[in-house]
Amino acid sequence: MQRKAYVPGLAALLVTLVAGCTSGTGGDGSDIDAKAGVPTTSTAPPGKYRTLREPCGSVDRATLRDLLPGAGRLPEDQQEKVFKGTAAVTYDTDRRVGCSWSADSPDASHHLVIDVERVVSYDPAVSDADKAQEVYAKKEDGAALPPPVDEEPEGEPSPSGSPSEKPSGPPSGSPSAGKTPNSGTTTTPAKTTPPPGLQPRLLDDLGDAAFVDDVFAPSGSAAKRRTVSVVFRTSNVVVTVRYAEQPAHPTTVPDSKELQEKARGLARKLADQLNE
Repeated sequence: MQRKAYVPGLAALLVTLVAGCTSGTGGDGSDIDAKAGVPTTSTAPPGKYRTLREPCGSVDRATLRDLLPGAGRLPEDQQEKVFKGTAAVTYDTDRRVGCSWSADSPDASHHLVIDVERVVSYDPAVSDADKAQEVYAKKEDGAALPPPVDEEPEGEPSPSGSPSEKPSGPPSGSPSAGKTPNSGTTTTPAKTTPPPGLQPRLLDDLGDAAFVDDVFAPSGSAAKRRTVSVVFRTSNVVVTVRYAEQPAHPTTVPDSKELQEKARGLARKLADQLNE
């Protein structure tokens, strides 16, 4: 019997064809895992923060004394209870924590709340920080911040005829002019709304993104409560500081500047703690 001749070139060609079927790139240009036979995908980086601090211990005693002036007038044992705070009930303290404090005085009552959320993205293509930005953006949208006072639509001059001038208050026929809504108490609009420079606005000196909101509204009694909220994002953590004052006298209006300075000061301290 005559044995068939062995052709080395043909064998080499077969090896090349087999190798081409098990490695290389897919038809769409994606990388192929030769062993698993599936395209490989890139995963977004994880967030900077993996845990959260205990919230009630995040605010030092000196800061609490400043934010809750009524507590300093209480007996020592009651002061300890106030400064201890009340932790928020959460199901995963590595994902969300919070704490609140309250104190009353003959002049006013003060309430402080902090909320800290560590955001985790379950989409491998979306980073934790990007997901946290979505959470922050919803809070910002919910605050309905007004446009900066120096912005005015082009081609629409102010009622005075000068683009740089703005009305100093509501029209004289407006229900809000000179009176608080649903009340016969005469007030000065500048006291119930934050003065220029203190309106709800974006902040550029806190975290990766931040804003401050300032709301003066009825609190269920004759007195009105002013609530200042500072919200900021640092990487994959979103922090909310909410600080409120309700005067004992119904005609007293809490000062926007003081409340905003104190709330922003606490927010900066919390941001520094995140960077430690």
